[in-house]
Amino acid sequence: MSVLSQHFNFIYPWRSYQERFLTGFDTHLEDDHLHVVAPPGSGKTVLGLEMVNRLDQKTLILSPTLTIRNQWNERMLECFVKDPNAISVSFDIKNPSTLTFSTYQSLHSFFRNDMESTSEKIIEFFTEQGVSVLVMDEAHHLKNEWWKPLFSLKKLPNCTLISLTATPPYDSETSEIKKYFDLCGPIDMEIGVPELVKEGNLCPHQDYIYFSQPDQEQIRYIIAYREQLNSFANDLKANEAFISFIKEHPFYAQTESVLEAIYNNPAFYSSLLIFLNAVGLEIPKEKTEFLGIEGDKVTFPSLTYEWMETLLQYFLIENRDIYSENENLEPLLISIERQLKKIGALDHKRINLTGENKLYRSLSQSPTKLKSIVEITKLESGALEDDLRMVVLSDYIRKEFLDFNHRSDLSEINKLGVIPIFQYLRRTIAVDPSFKLKKEKLGVLTGSLIVIHNSLVDDLSRRISSEAFNQEILWDSEYVLIKPTNTGKKEMVSAITYLFETGAIQVLVGTKSLLGEGWDAPAVNTLILASFVGSFVMSNQMRGRAIRVNPKKPNKVANIWHIACVDPTSAHGGVDVAILMRRFDAFCGISLEDKPYIENGADRLGLRTQVENVNVLNTKMTTLAVQRNTTAKRWKDAIEKGTMLVRELKLDYKETKTFKQQKKIYYLDAVKYAFMELGAILMITLPELLLKNLGALLSRGLLYFFYAMVSAIAMLFLPKTVKAILLYLKFGRKDKALIKIARAIQKAMQAKGMIDTTDKKITVVTEKFDDGSISIYLTGASAKEGLQFVDFLQQIIAPVENPRYLIAQSGWLRKKLKFVNYYSVPEVFGERKNEAELFFKHWTNHSKNSELVYTRRLEGRKLLLKARFHSYQKDDNNLTSKKALLWK
Repeated sequence: MSVLSQHFNFIYPWRSYQERFLTGFDTHLEDDHLHVVAPPGSGKTVLGLEMVNRLDQKTLILSPTLTIRNQWNERMLECFVKDPNAISVSFDIKNPSTLTFSTYQSLHSFFRNDMESTSEKIIEFFTEQGVSVLVMDEAHHLKNEWWKPLFSLKKLPNCTLISLTATPPYDSETSEIKKYFDLCGPIDMEIGVPELVKEGNLCPHQDYIYFSQPDQEQIRYIIAYREQLNSFANDLKANEAFISFIKEHPFYAQTESVLEAIYNNPAFYSSLLIFLNAVGLEIPKEKTEFLGIEGDKVTFPSLTYEWMETLLQYFLIENRDIYSENENLEPLLISIERQLKKIGALDHKRINLTGENKLYRSLSQSPTKLKSIVEITKLESGALEDDLRMVVLSDYIRKEFLDFNHRSDLSEINKLGVIPIFQYLRRTIAVDPSFKLKKEKLGVLTGSLIVIHNSLVDDLSRRISSEAFNQEILWDSEYVLIKPTNTGKKEMVSAITYLFETGAIQVLVGTKSLLGEGWDAPAVNTLILASFVGSFVMSNQMRGRAIRVNPKKPNKVANIWHIACVDPTSAHGGVDVAILMRRFDAFCGISLEDKPYIENGADRLGLRTQVENVNVLNTKMTTLAVQRNTTAKRWKDAIEKGTMLVRELKLDYKETKTFKQQKKIYYLDAVKYAFMELGAILMITLPELLLKNLGALLSRGLLYFFYAMVSAIAMLFLPKTVKAILLYLKFGRKDKALIKIARAIQKAMQAKGMIDTTDKKITVVTEKFDDGSISIYLTGASAKEGLQFVDFLQQIIAPVENPRYLIAQSGWLRKKLKFVNYYSVPEVFGERKNEAELFFKHWTNHSKNSELVYTRRLEGRKLLLKARFHSYQKDDNNLTSKKALLWK
């Protein structure tokens, strides 16, 4: 019997990508999860309502805020139900109806207070109410305390769970990402930005980065901090008491008797050996044999800060209670703790010797970013003039800078925030006649503070009653502080937004909490993200403010500016740059130069120049940013070349090697290069030698000359040839090996029923690029199948961690030379023996001379430890991989 009325029907035509998802609805539903990823403006809500319609069961719909909760009901009435009374609706989670709209906070409160935080009670309650469909909107918002009731609701009889999100929390801890996908299930469809631009639901846009350098005070701070870290590391390596303590630890002193404990904590054992090797101690052969490493000569990895962290974390955090009872040892550990605290490397029960958090706090809030914001605003106002609609988003208001006056020096503004940005812009407009932005066009909008030019007060009064707000002159300026009354708060945001949309205000500085999500102003064509707090989920939400289409400006092109402060003491720009680059993985956009293509990540910006050269990079960005028509054309050209987003795995080698080295090592076919050189010698040098030694050839005979030439060539090229052959035997051809692995995954997925082969021609595609990188992806597969394929491939080639099953690959000759490659069996195939054997069967069809090892037995643990240490040693095989999303 239907619980939804026959009047519940979508009254508009579906967009193409929505239609594609709904066509495969039954297939997506097979695992009782429906998981859709789509950016703001893609119609997730109506798609979610259609899923509810097709399931036709009593449903609980959860949202992160009351505003979004109410939008669900509004969309239902606008797009599905003509008669509001046709469907029984509830907003009270304690009294569910056919459709119940609520929030995560309400569910958590109900679970904690009414259900006494008991899973059995909440399951029983909703089972009695007949609820069997759970919708989680904006699923990336989930907080720690919300997980338990949601996992409990998954256990409802015949439960179907629908998850909708703009950005999965990929930048969270590994455990959090796993928890998210355990709850929501694998992604069934990812609606991409290119499709929305193609359909006209989002405007063409481009991301730019404006780099700054820290001031001298910050540079001195960074250098001093790095010197402190280096001094601590050197002191620890010279600490005889600590070295003696390490040598007496059972893992080293009684290795054979504690093997099971070592195999359960291989990272610590490795860090122990690496530390002792670094301080000059000769590690006995038997210690490394327990790692499965044979031979007299072992190459240990360098003692990095990360290895020191692993070592100290074990003693000072994980097992601190045990060692605190030792009267002789306690003073030593206390001394080390004090040193760590003194330099800020011990915080919240975590040792951090890389200084990432401390340096990030310094660089991310650098006052030099204020100058970057001014330069960007000056550029954009000069290019767009009256058409400029810019929003600058920051984390904090910093009200303490409100009393900044015209006699004060700008250097006194030493923090990043809404008011510092406003004051910097205000002062620069006043003193720089070349600045196109007029002073009255600058405003501030936050939840607790509003600033506008005094000439706009009358305009504001026409939008909202003058009795709904109070005003106060901002000291020493032409601006006023607007203070809405309790009754005027709801209307104030829309009134200021109207002034912005109409151009009375052209640059609006605000907080991400108010304007970053949910705020709708289609006129925004320029966005500066001056925010450094929060995940890239929030960053993507903030970008969504700028890339919406503007019906009044159909040719709108948006610029999104990111700002970063470069650490001059770091070869790669430092932590502020690194975090920004990681967050770009959440953004899918058009390439900046050369051939247009659409991809996520920062690679599309082509930052080949060293980031220390900020002037060169900023000139490049500002030159391209004013060419908005070019951006629109690049989107059009790139979209026409593809039809859908493809998830692929990109593989490359670390940037520490030159391209020539990358290429030789990447293909690991040094034999080819050796014989190419040999061929060149024979073709060029041999004729020359024949001419020069024609007399000797005639007098002593051809045979003598031939033997002499072969001997000379052998002496010259034998060392290179031997080295080339050894490299080939050790690594093989990586590009060919990866193709074999990919095909094995494809066949195993098909055998397990994870790929629907009906009317499909699934193909593994590999692409090689001039920079030495390679990409692998599936064609003919669904989005879900493609995502899983990439996940499994990455799990296999990643450094071995702790899989249940392991594959050791080595032929007869390679085994004699002690060359073995190790691969993790993907987690989904490693849960049961029969499925691991299924995967291994398809592996051996493509890659011979392999062995499947169960790592939960003693011998398997030993091999697992060897595999992990083997990955630490592969300095000559610096393969890195990352998932990429491309329009193809």
